[in-house]
Amino acid sequence: MSGGSLLADRPEHSAESPLSIHAATVAYQRKPVLWDVDYDAPPLNADGSGSLIAIVGPNGAGKSTLIKACLGLVPLASGTVEFWGMPYRAARARIGYVPQRESVDWDFPVSALDVVCMGRYRKIGWCRPVSKSHKEAALACLDRVGMRSLAGRQISQLSGGQQQRVFLARALAQEADLYFMDEPFAGVDAATERAIVGVLRELRSAGKTVVVVHHDLQTVSEYFDHVILLNMRVVAAGPVGAVFTPENLQKTYGGRLTLLAEASEALARAGGH
Repeated sequence: MSGGSLLADRPEHSAESPLSIHAATVAYQRKPVLWDVDYDAPPLNADGSGSLIAIVGPNGAGKSTLIKACLGLVPLASGTVEFWGMPYRAARARIGYVPQRESVDWDFPVSALDVVCMGRYRKIGWCRPVSKSHKEAALACLDRVGMRSLAGRQISQLSGGQQQRVFLARALAQEADLYFMDEPFAGVDAATERAIVGVLRELRSAGKTVVVVHHDLQTVSEYFDHVILLNMRVVAAGPVGAVFTPENLQKTYGGRLTLLAEASEALARAGGH
């Protein structure tokens, strides 16, 4: 991938957590989906780099709901979520979001460049024309994900992996300090997966925090620094080396032996327990 470096946009070092969740509960029709969730994301590292954080758990564990609750897309029944000590409304200009592909209307008649320019609206202002400089910034983001040559292509004409890259470019165009990504690797080809991993690592080096809903246990140790093991509640959270253990996975997944076997293989490859 080419394009300008994100390092120039590195935020100032801060000892404050970019994301603090306290006693958060979400319920649908009085049935809890998330219950009493507590989590503090790590602050920036001493060298100014950020962190890549995976949210891992079985289907129905509330992983996507947790991201949506943080973003105010679903209401909290109780508890609080803060970003750098502020509520979402005060911090939202510093927060980016990549939704699940299946939640997007891909038939909407817009080009790849149009989609990425949407990530600039907070800087441009709604209903204002997109300036040349903002278009150039959007093109640079498409360049980072290897999609500049398809900037004029209708989004509906792109493959699933290409569509995911475009939405990743849109998030980059927001120039956020904290990113939420809901299953960005789901259903993509190997080249797109490598491209996404490359962008994640670039964001980390630039001092960004990235929180990713992730299903592939075999790549957790390779792709991420920290992990949240979630099953309605936080079972365990912290550095991958300390938290991503067979014992904690057993608590998270219960008797799902196939998943645990995959996790054990991943741990063995990573030199874990």
